[in-house]
Amino acid sequence: MPAYKIPFNQPCLAGRELQYINEAIASGHISGDGMFTKKCHAWLEETFGVQKALLTTSCTHALEMAAILLDIQPGDEVIVPSFTFVSTVNAFVLRGARPVFADIRPDTLNLDEQQLERLITPRTRAVVPVHYAGVGCEMDTILEIAARRGIAVVEDNAHGLLGKYKGRYLGTFGCLATQSFHETKNFSCGEGGALLINDPQYRERAEIIREKGTDRSRFFRGQVDKYTWVDTGSSYLPSDILAAHLYAQFEAWEQIQCTRKRIWDYYHLSLGEWAEANGVRLPVIPPECEQPYHMFYLILPSLEYRQALIAHLKDHGILSVFHYLPLHLSAMGRKFGGQPGDCPVTEEISDRLLRLPFYNCLTEAQQSCVVDTIKEFKFKP
Repeated sequence: MPAYKIPFNQPCLAGRELQYINEAIASGHISGDGMFTKKCHAWLEETFGVQKALLTTSCTHALEMAAILLDIQPGDEVIVPSFTFVSTVNAFVLRGARPVFADIRPDTLNLDEQQLERLITPRTRAVVPVHYAGVGCEMDTILEIAARRGIAVVEDNAHGLLGKYKGRYLGTFGCLATQSFHETKNFSCGEGGALLINDPQYRERAEIIREKGTDRSRFFRGQVDKYTWVDTGSSYLPSDILAAHLYAQFEAWEQIQCTRKRIWDYYHLSLGEWAEANGVRLPVIPPECEQPYHMFYLILPSLEYRQALIAHLKDHGILSVFHYLPLHLSAMGRKFGGQPGDCPVTEEISDRLLRLPFYNCLTEAQQSCVVDTIKEFKFKP
């Protein structure tokens, strides 16, 4: 793999990560639900006002927990955007559900809420809106339709921690929501996630599922004199070493968000005129949304233009990348009936979208290099 002078992503320390990792080791408890896991839970619950937050080993596992909590059964249908990471779908397919792929809006690249009603059938059990790039979906419409049709809403908020829709934090709208702390996210512990529980009916069972189907959490609270296997479950607890790293980043949340805003604003301001002159679209942030500055992308006029710009940047030591391929056209998606033309906006955007380097320790000098290199590019079809 080539060494890039400016990578697409780079892990960055925010402050006390190494100190807290050492403290976790010194405490003698580095398995799940140690001191730093509890601190992370408290931060998430207090910051977002959720009923319960539970760290998981990944956002994928948080989604799997959500599918178990909703008691998804073979033959059930779950509506998901085609333009998302495969975990959004896999969590429900693992329970036997059939994914129903929705197209996205051309502006925010979020699930098109205007298509939702026609995709619902008597078998629909849940809809999973994905807040792409941390920009909120039209949750008022989605929640109204879901409530009227009696289906659950699970927010895939992997991109959106600290983002808001109409003044309210993303991850607090659905009965359940999932977060990611993968190394590409604003707040990271390498691999990690969280399940946010907004409906109290799921709280106790979520603890059981996360603890391999046992009531071990009740045992540690002194509610039972021994714990045993009581439900379906798996091992979804991250090490407290990972939680220690993550908590240090939570502590520095204001610093991290301020840095990421600077990075996003620099790209937006520096590339505005170039984009307009070259038929390139920059991200759209509706006035009702407050983004968490998760990524910066360009939508190029064509696939050929996109690929040529990726190659141009690579030649200058800069790694830029495309994003999701349409799930409905994947090998698995076709097994569930996906066909070309089912989600035309997804198919078009997937070919044209390009993500620029974006990470917490990206310097202004590096950004200037990225911007200058983009402006030097001359597309030759």
